[in-house]
Amino acid sequence: MEVCYQLPVLPLDRPVPKHVLSRRGAISFSSSSSLFGAPDPRQLSQRRGAISYDSSDQTALYIRMLACSDPPWASGSVPGPGSSSAGPVSGRRLRRLLSFQRYLHSSRLLRGTPHLNPLHILDEDYTGQAKCMLEKVGMWNFDIFLFDRLTNGNSLVTLTFHLLNQYGLLELFQLDMMKLWRFLVMVQEDYHSLNPYHNAVHAADVTQAMYCYMREPKLAKSLTSCDLLLGLLAAATHDLDHPGVNQPFLIKTNHYLAKLYRNSSVLENHHWRSAVGLLRETGLFSHLPAEDGLQMERQLGSLILATDISRQNEYLGKFRTHLDQDDLCLSSAAHRHFILQMALKCADICNPCRPWELSKQWSEKVTEEFFHQGDIEKKHKLEVSPLCDSQSNSMENIQIGFMTYVVEPLFAEWGRFSDTRLSQTMLGHLGLNKASWGGLLQQEQGSSTEDLEASGCASVAMPTPAVAKSEPEPASAEPDAIATATDIGETNSQTDNKIIPQGSEES
Repeated sequence: MEVCYQLPVLPLDRPVPKHVLSRRGAISFSSSSSLFGAPDPRQLSQRRGAISYDSSDQTALYIRMLACSDPPWASGSVPGPGSSSAGPVSGRRLRRLLSFQRYLHSSRLLRGTPHLNPLHILDEDYTGQAKCMLEKVGMWNFDIFLFDRLTNGNSLVTLTFHLLNQYGLLELFQLDMMKLWRFLVMVQEDYHSLNPYHNAVHAADVTQAMYCYMREPKLAKSLTSCDLLLGLLAAATHDLDHPGVNQPFLIKTNHYLAKLYRNSSVLENHHWRSAVGLLRETGLFSHLPAEDGLQMERQLGSLILATDISRQNEYLGKFRTHLDQDDLCLSSAAHRHFILQMALKCADICNPCRPWELSKQWSEKVTEEFFHQGDIEKKHKLEVSPLCDSQSNSMENIQIGFMTYVVEPLFAEWGRFSDTRLSQTMLGHLGLNKASWGGLLQQEQGSSTEDLEASGCASVAMPTPAVAKSEPEPASAEPDAIATATDIGETNSQTDNKIIPQGSEES
């Protein structure tokens, strides 16, 4: 059993009840399910040495001591409970513990080197190429894969910090730079890098798309500083701690989160609660009045919950009604919040609207994740979820169906709301990409037909052995019809019981 580095805790007036060690129900998936080869769930109380909880009268934090000049893990071992040392900490946990210290010791900014820009973050830790890319971060053809390589896998931290800094939100909200950086590092670390699709690079891509949408003329002149802060934070955390499987999988495996959230927006509630946990753990908003901090958390949850694909028709219908009646008033806080919800929904599924070179990479990654879930379901003799069976689905068919039934209707309405060059560019890429997948599908079907004809000719040309004449020939099985992506596996019949953050502003 791996041992976490046990750190001092803040003094408490009262003992910590056991039931609050679940961090308000937001616990990392990396140690919550035996289906993923994880440790016993009883180990969750440690949560990598960092747990926070809140109650009606107090909040306690189990924190790491980041200012240690000679960390105890430098020798390769960490102290454990009741002993002076223990076995070596795992690579992931050690990276989590050291990530912030590496920045502290290596940055010219924090070593006190004079500089002209007090918020300059691209120093020797990053290449000049990454800095050049950030100068064009508002371009729709921004290559997030290249940017992630240039930042050594830190695309989410670097991009989000840069955008918050560019909007002047650090000074406006008086955000502590060290708390913000630590929060972003922890967010990036809580994305599962082994997920082909739902990882920190996807979060960075959604954040960049959200920035593009918030720069659109209608939004740029209407959004408040609070809207900008919430939009960027929601984009960065919208899939936090995603396990790489969908909600139906959690429900049919009786996962504890499915029970906790009553089978309703399970993943989205978990992403939101995890984000709130990190906000409280780092104290990013601790300097704000208590009510303001709670309001920010509720609005953050409202944005993240809007990304639930099972509520697509609900949000799309409301959006279409507003556009038909022409009653959207962006001077209204409720209407601005609703538009932010729609913008985040668009950003979350905008991959088919990117240039083909980028869109195709994302399609390959999401298909790989779908099929990986199908393999897990087959291994445990579970019913295979829609689109997750590699034997009956193809990447081409999945993408064409997804574009037709999910992406096109949403972006058509967004184009009505914001008829700009960006919207026309996105719809243009969407049409071209759909045609490209259609061409690949025809090629695949053509090659399959040729293979069948070739095998048929070969069987005719081959002499049939006399002994085989007495055996009946097996009937040729008709190929299965390729499923269209009318349902991407996230349907939920219990939307009436959905947990909505208290006080969320929806029109």
